[in-house]
Amino acid sequence: MNPTVVLTLILLSLMFGAGLTSAVFGYRLGRGALKGITQPDARPVNNLSDAQGRPIRREGLTFLKENDILANVKARIEGGASEAPAPANEARSTSTQ
Repeated sequence: MNPTVVLTLILLSLMFGAGLTSAVFGYRLGRGALKGITQPDARPVNNLSDAQGRPIRREGLTFLKENDILANVKARIEGGASEAPAPANEARSTSTQ
């Protein structure tokens, strides 16, 4: 047999062995690191409540007016003081009046 082929096969088997050893070591290390970690049984967001024990109501999605956004961006670009965005409750109440 050609010595080049033998050397190639030896190096290939050594690389395979090193990769396998590294994979097994990494798997065991990761498995040991996550041994005490478990997935929660339920989504914790669904269990949120206020001080009186009532569930917190999530408000729906609030759409902003494009003209207000563009005016705010233009004011920021020109260096003027920009208005703070209105909270969701105020934005909803002013848009329905």
